[in-house]
Amino acid sequence: MLGVTVPAAGAATSNDVNLGAPCSADAGLRGFTDSLDKKTFEGTPVGGLSAIARLRDDRVLALSDNTGTVPARVYDVALSGDDAQVVGMTTLKRADGTPYNGTDFDGEGLVVEPHGHTVLASSETEPSIRRFRLSDGVQTASFEVPARFRITPAGESPVNLAFEALTTSPDGTSLYAGMEGPLLTDGREASGAGRQRILRYTGTPGGDYTPAAQYAYKTDPNLGLVELVALGDDQFLAMERGFTAGVGNTVRIYRVTATGAPDVSGVASLSTLTDPRAWLGKKLLADIADCPPSGATTKQPQPNPLLDNIEGMALGDRLDDDTRVLYLISDDNNSATQITRLYELSVNVPDEATLRDRAILSATDYQPGPISGNFMPKTPVNGITPPFPGQPIPGFSAVIPHTRGSKNANRLLGMPDNGFGSKDNSPDFLLRAYYIEPDYKSGEIEVKSHISFRDPDRKVPFPIVNGNTSERLLTGADFDIESLQWDADGTLWIGDEFGPYLVNVDKTGKVLRAPIPLFDGTKSPQSNELKPGETPTLPGSGGFEAMAASEDGHTLYPILERAKTGDPDQRRRIVYEFDVRAGAYTGKTWTFRVDEPGLFVGDAQILDGKRLLLIERDNGMGQTSFVKKLVVTDLDKADANGVLPRRTAVDLMRIADPKGVSTPARPNEYGVGDLFSFPLQSVESVLPLSGDRVIVANDNNFPGNDGRIPGRADDTEVIVIDVPGLRG
Repeated sequence: MLGVTVPAAGAATSNDVNLGAPCSADAGLRGFTDSLDKKTFEGTPVGGLSAIARLRDDRVLALSDNTGTVPARVYDVALSGDDAQVVGMTTLKRADGTPYNGTDFDGEGLVVEPHGHTVLASSETEPSIRRFRLSDGVQTASFEVPARFRITPAGESPVNLAFEALTTSPDGTSLYAGMEGPLLTDGREASGAGRQRILRYTGTPGGDYTPAAQYAYKTDPNLGLVELVALGDDQFLAMERGFTAGVGNTVRIYRVTATGAPDVSGVASLSTLTDPRAWLGKKLLADIADCPPSGATTKQPQPNPLLDNIEGMALGDRLDDDTRVLYLISDDNNSATQITRLYELSVNVPDEATLRDRAILSATDYQPGPISGNFMPKTPVNGITPPFPGQPIPGFSAVIPHTRGSKNANRLLGMPDNGFGSKDNSPDFLLRAYYIEPDYKSGEIEVKSHISFRDPDRKVPFPIVNGNTSERLLTGADFDIESLQWDADGTLWIGDEFGPYLVNVDKTGKVLRAPIPLFDGTKSPQSNELKPGETPTLPGSGGFEAMAASEDGHTLYPILERAKTGDPDQRRRIVYEFDVRAGAYTGKTWTFRVDEPGLFVGDAQILDGKRLLLIERDNGMGQTSFVKKLVVTDLDKADANGVLPRRTAVDLMRIADPKGVSTPARPNEYGVGDLFSFPLQSVESVLPLSGDRVIVANDNNFPGNDGRIPGRADDTEVIVIDVPGLRG
């Protein structure tokens, strides 16, 4: 291990995984060494190291890029304890035996072929991909590069932004070359995000490789793609890097999936790709700026002294806890103000999530009850015109076990929200929870019975629509019910958005006590607690969309869907603690921060202990749906300011479907096939089952959403997914 480090106390690492000094929940710094910095070997400067490749357990190869007229070369580096030393060098030569140098070779990517006798190296000069013998450095092959990837003006590649990344699949049958920057015809987005291409070649180790496909990859704003590591099964690690004068480097490592990715070879400009599924998916594993400095020093400004111009990445051994060693190396550009630094990280890289089951409830499966939708405009929406012949099920805002503690994916209790979206249009929508049985073989959901929420004992202190009836059935004009949990006594607790309130009902749906408002005075515009002239502190539809319950059923954790109106941090979503036995809030809160201010917390459940599984989503649907995630956090690992850690467990827009659960596709159906997506606007229900299985369901905002089939009202979908590594 290089420069041994110690895990930080209270770090947000996955359970039972020792990542070293944590950089994120999925990566940690095990050590680093500067022992190669400003060294020479056989009269050559050991600098400009742009790529690294594993040779064997204690040896790596490092490729030097263009250094004037110094011969192009690969260094053999021995790793010993906390040190690294060059023990050999191979000069890279043309077929005629004359050396390449910095005038005609800019080495950026390096692969050791399986037998260990030859290497593949990419150069940005032309660009090119060549094979060299390690024994004497002589070139033995060169592979075709499509004409448009030539450096301008011969092609569309800007100077010094071509084949920076190079990797092969574990079996060597696929070779991938990644562009550091966009082709001139692809360009960058207004945000600065780069539209890069990754070329896939097919062939055999030691044999020829020919271009077979191209994939679209989008970098973070103002960053370049500098390295790839193929994991197999269309999965990769990717490294992005950038530099800002006076600030320093940005270096981020991503888990990347090409499952179901289309070939974009025939796309003239990636700027025309509007479907998010056309781009490779990526999930942040670590931002190196977030690693502990661990005693590192820097020769120029850096956000973290550990950082420098990191360009090389190679995967090492699998450790006892099933994490992988990851080596990084920085390119000092042979500059006195930069450092050649070799890093050793540990990364948690579980397999990708897969679709296990899917069942659908038709949007027009009306349930018994009075005609509804009378207060909506009488115009067709997605082919459906109000009023409706009975009570529709407008999707589920909460899905919980049919009885407390059950892990049965085939028997569930699903709760719709207030019906049609507002107080004004929902007074004829009856608030209910439905006992449902998904049949994953037929792909259909059977509605067995329902619970009617009602207030016959007049516990609700404000006027309700059916206040003058004996049953006092609650409607969507009374409450906007969004989250639901069983408590230890077998009664139900509802999280409402209009107050926001907590509403306690028995197992038959009867209200047991007056709705409980928030202790800190938080009120939405629809709150019945709002006094005349009082300004609400919460935007509409920002209340208790999510609410988790402790495993013993004694504690609730309701969560605001949106930030308070006056909160200077609009990414903040407050998590509250409520003591069921005391019937009161404890006063304790935490802060969960969404990735962007416009995102919502859709649901939350306890995973185990005090770890929560949350839905984070945007408001898009279909091809405008970009953020639908399951995120893990831990209430026991908040920082000093109460901010919770976060780890993305799965991107719900990118779920593998190797068994064809989602097929055959219905006409014009979006998001099905080898790559399954959940592109529905309001993804609002999550329920962990045993192991790494999870149920996810949607609110279809009937009849307004058409994220699955354009022009057709979305059905309610219940899916079961396997999320490897969900529980760490």
